[in-house]
Amino acid sequence: METVDALVIGAGAVGLAVGRALAQAGLETVVTELADGIGQGVSSRNSEVVHAGLYYAPGSLKARLCVRGKGLLYELCGSHGVPHARCGKLVVASAPDQHAALERLADRARANGVEVEPLTATAARALEPELACTAALWSPSTGIVDSHAFMLALQADLETAGGAVALRSCVRSAQFVPGRQAVLQLQTADGDYEIAARHVVNAAGLQACALARRFDGLAPAWVPRPQFAKGSYFTLAGRPPFRHLIYPAPVDAWLGVHVTLDLAGQVRFGPDLEWLDAETPEHIDYTVDPARALPFEAAIRRYWPDLPAGALQPGYSGVRPKIHGPHEPAPDFRIDGPAQHGVGGLVNLFGIESPGLTASMAIGEHVAALLAAGRP
Repeated sequence: METVDALVIGAGAVGLAVGRALAQAGLETVVTELADGIGQGVSSRNSEVVHAGLYYAPGSLKARLCVRGKGLLYELCGSHGVPHARCGKLVVASAPDQHAALERLADRARANGVEVEPLTATAARALEPELACTAALWSPSTGIVDSHAFMLALQADLETAGGAVALRSCVRSAQFVPGRQAVLQLQTADGDYEIAARHVVNAAGLQACALARRFDGLAPAWVPRPQFAKGSYFTLAGRPPFRHLIYPAPVDAWLGVHVTLDLAGQVRFGPDLEWLDAETPEHIDYTVDPARALPFEAAIRRYWPDLPAGALQPGYSGVRPKIHGPHEPAPDFRIDGPAQHGVGGLVNLFGIESPGLTASMAIGEHVAALLAAGRP
């Protein structure tokens, strides 16, 4: 039976970043991926925003790993030539009763060590003349990144450190026995086989909960119930009206329909939030319903009244791997290591939604530290 030091399941941004960190720590590391290419799941269907760390509870994993990950991501982009831009973001209030929300957001950002600047409506319009608002919060460290180029850079570092990515490799199950290496059953294009690993990291995104339920030796109580929330994006036909990202003042755990840009300067709006009844990721329909453009238009006109009628075109959609329901508060990232579930060498990553892309390299550091702490 083949043996490796570490096996990471899932070659999205987070899985690749974890694999990179483990390989650079000197572990023989393999990252397995069900699809025929890297980043084909959650990582291929996001807004490609580099988040500053404004929204997350001070001291939480989301806050700490987002802020740390942002710095690591920008550093990697600079050293590896990954296309990106620190374009900045305006969080805008469309009425005076939203000013308190901006003030709370500014306080939270500062508690997280994130630079922000309150702006008057006049100052905000000096940056974005077509913007309608009564006040705004400027976040200069927010940016955008070519997410696929970023993942290719992570893969290159992983392989340079001696690691490998195994595509078209499906982990069917695993057995964890105290004091022994884990044994995993894989299905590949070349047949089925077993592999033993001292360390196993479940970074399977939408599949993470279902996969963990097939881990013999992990108590079911340590596996949350998955929830899937779809977000659709619409593109704009015509001249881009903005040069920066525009977000409405936050409401609850949803950031609202916002303006993001690609690296060519083209505008897209979204995502919205649609809770799905799908039992498994395989039952998810990623089609964007053109009828959803109407509520998009109403939301967008609160901060851009001049949105032309019929200018929105269906773009793409993504699905967030949530571990809470629509009427429950959003939890922190779940990064469960042996100290939580008691299974030596295993780390499960649950609910790694936004800011997962931004935080990915910091998540890799965190997982490597968890496993090093339990290493003999």
